[in-house]
Amino acid sequence: MFMNSALETLRRDFGGDIIEPGAAEYASASGSVLVSGSPAYVLRPRSVADVQAGVRFAAGAGLVLSVRGGGHGFPGFGTNDGGVVIDLRGLASVEVVDKDRHRVRIGGGATWGQVAAALAPHGLAISSGDTKSVGVGGLTLTGGIGWKVRKYGLALDNVVDAEVVTASGEVVRASAERNPELFWAIRGGGGNFGVVTAFDFVAHPTTDVFYGKITFPASEAAGVLAGWADYLRTAPAELTSIANLANPFAGGPEAPVEIHVAFDGDDPDLAAQALDPIRRLGTVLDDDVALTPYVDTLVDGMTPPPGIQLVTRSGFVDKESVPEVLQILTEVGAAERSPIISIRSVGGAVSQVPDDATAYAHRRAELMFVTTIAGPKPVVEAAGPGLEAIWGRLAPHVSGAYANFLASATDDDVAAVYPTWTYERLAAVKRRYDPGNLFARNHNVRPEVLLS
Repeated sequence: MFMNSALETLRRDFGGDIIEPGAAEYASASGSVLVSGSPAYVLRPRSVADVQAGVRFAAGAGLVLSVRGGGHGFPGFGTNDGGVVIDLRGLASVEVVDKDRHRVRIGGGATWGQVAAALAPHGLAISSGDTKSVGVGGLTLTGGIGWKVRKYGLALDNVVDAEVVTASGEVVRASAERNPELFWAIRGGGGNFGVVTAFDFVAHPTTDVFYGKITFPASEAAGVLAGWADYLRTAPAELTSIANLANPFAGGPEAPVEIHVAFDGDDPDLAAQALDPIRRLGTVLDDDVALTPYVDTLVDGMTPPPGIQLVTRSGFVDKESVPEVLQILTEVGAAERSPIISIRSVGGAVSQVPDDATAYAHRRAELMFVTTIAGPKPVVEAAGPGLEAIWGRLAPHVSGAYANFLASATDDDVAAVYPTWTYERLAAVKRRYDPGNLFARNHNVRPEVLLS
């Protein structure tokens, strides 16, 4: 009886699409990009009022609630079984609201490809991720490490205001002046505190950028990686770079070392000065760096074939541990059945923000790296013990985890994402805005339970 009443209220108040099992759109709407699901209701709001109605329905009916932006999260937070999914794709506007200050308002359901394309005619960009179909919301709420990170910081560092629907269905604004603790929490604390229906970012003027990849023989991996990390420590902030090892599509353990680069500027002389030290690290096999529109540095997201699983795990490396970690990763990358290894330079603007300014807790790291295993479930399960052994070797030299590259959400994962002091402050915000833990499909900060 109560469920029928709640559903009647939803149908009356909700102006978007309500997709239920059996509907033509259900098969495509039920799962996220990487994880299948069978929710009872997929709600596609057309307004903030619709989001309020959806949140109140899930809370009132006692149903599990998932919030979906781009739907790329590895753990599959954007879907569930038997609950409610609020799919924000209809709230995807991108508007320059203050041309002089480069202030941009972006709907919580927009993707970074939509944002980059919309801002390009204005000569503007936002430091973001590197994949077109990744959602603005999910990436921003937990970080945002992209091709401008060393110059302009994380995506969340460029947020100045947000519109949030809380667990009670109330709409609140969060900024340095309004609800400052909530503003602190949503910049790093993930989706724990509500549905962010709009973000205000400060964009920056942009030009075309020098972007591409420089490759070296696998046999030179140790020297190339060590020199690369040393150089990034003093390289111009305009240079951001990612090193990839053991690319399965290029030979696995025999694959060349790929140094992907983006120089944020269109001056060829300055770009050469920044990039030539990388070219001198070893024997260059290929170099396709070219002047590229910033929007084209974002790649299309990959949807794995049916039955293929992706297991990702991430960690941060401070300056003192860089040599040991790179040595281990070089050895692992040269071995049979190595996971895919990707190492991202951070530092730069990220490290210039005070540790307690946001809930992102890994400001001092020089590198963030990711291991990925891909394959059918039996292959992934068989690789598990070997992966654990690799991380056992790495454990003394790494700290934390980057939430956007984690395939699981155990208590250990949450503790890695949020050190104790960060977690306890987040829990206090959680108690105020979501005391019943309605927003639990995330790397969850529980309102009553504190990590020891």
